[in-house]
Amino acid sequence: MKAVELFAGAGGLGIGISRAGFEPTRIVEWEPNCQRTLLANRRARLADTRKWPLSIESDVRDASFVEHEGKVELVSGGPPCQPFSVGGRHKAQADRRDMFPEAVRAVREIKPRAFIFENVRGLTRERFASYYEYVKLQMQYPELVARDGEDWATHLRRLECHHTGSRGDRGLEYRLVAEVLNAADYGVPQKRHRVFFVGFRMDLGVRWSFPEPTHSQDALLWDQLHGDYHDRHGIRRADQWWNAERLRARAEKLIEKPGAIPWRTVRDAISDLPAPDIGPNGSSGFLGHRFQPGAKSYPGHTGSPLDDAAKALKAGVHGVPGGENMLANTDGSVRYFTVRESARLQTFPDRYRIEGAWSEAMRQIGNAVPVTLAERVARSVAGVLSQHSVDNK
Repeated sequence: MKAVELFAGAGGLGIGISRAGFEPTRIVEWEPNCQRTLLANRRARLADTRKWPLSIESDVRDASFVEHEGKVELVSGGPPCQPFSVGGRHKAQADRRDMFPEAVRAVREIKPRAFIFENVRGLTRERFASYYEYVKLQMQYPELVARDGEDWATHLRRLECHHTGSRGDRGLEYRLVAEVLNAADYGVPQKRHRVFFVGFRMDLGVRWSFPEPTHSQDALLWDQLHGDYHDRHGIRRADQWWNAERLRARAEKLIEKPGAIPWRTVRDAISDLPAPDIGPNGSSGFLGHRFQPGAKSYPGHTGSPLDDAAKALKAGVHGVPGGENMLANTDGSVRYFTVRESARLQTFPDRYRIEGAWSEAMRQIGNAVPVTLAERVARSVAGVLSQHSVDNK
């Protein structure tokens, strides 16, 4: 199944949809370092990237997609999230980096059978409530475009009237489902919340819902208190993280073993990696696994505990306020995650190269969609589209 990938970033969503059976025929990403990352991994012909196009288009505003009308099953991407990010400047629709209108234009011109877009949870905050509805209605009715000189609030009113009006010929229309997902609930070793928008063209008559979570924090707590978590990792109970009394009390209240899979922890994700390389001649054999000095812990900036899912990696304009890019060891020490460790927390494959110095690589990783979460959503979408094709033969 063919796809067009917009705002591709470091490639997390692109890998996920590729694993789900979609083949990106075009990739658009304006940021030069992200372009280098995408092209480096395409040239490496990894299993996840060998069918990606050989060139990356830069500015979505310069791209026309009309040639793909009726030929592409999926449009996907993560429109720039800085307008809505907790770490951003919160300008929303007044921010020139808001690329949702371009995402909607691509849907309008391609008319794909489905789309998958994702963004930061901040978009669902109360202060953005009206604009959040505006984004969703544009996705549902991509042909009802803003008129010359029409501001977004007036356009929203017109979209609302269209949405609630007569059910006659409504033009191109999509059934939209939007939900905030926690990546940790789907096997990602990171507590990372993202809002996903999934739409299916109305004429398909598709019935769909987001895949059920497979992992839970309660299952992790049970495993750590009653299961073999510590034996599996060869650690003493004295070295565990149960000084977090609130979580210990919660675990002790669990009467039965939860049916879900335990959340994956930082230790689960990185314990098989050797110590980070120090100096110019590192010998770990892992891409980007190099020690970064300067990590410090202080109130409100404490890092991610080894034996919990990591805090959400960040890449904001105001830095990293909560120590999200640091590892908190059981002895109280902290250090920065290496690029490879951070990539593991985002479930990128080990052979996937993130281009740029540590700070630049961490920015790309911090903005990425976790591969495993992207794959879970995309596989669910692909399954429905494939079944619909079979049913209509």
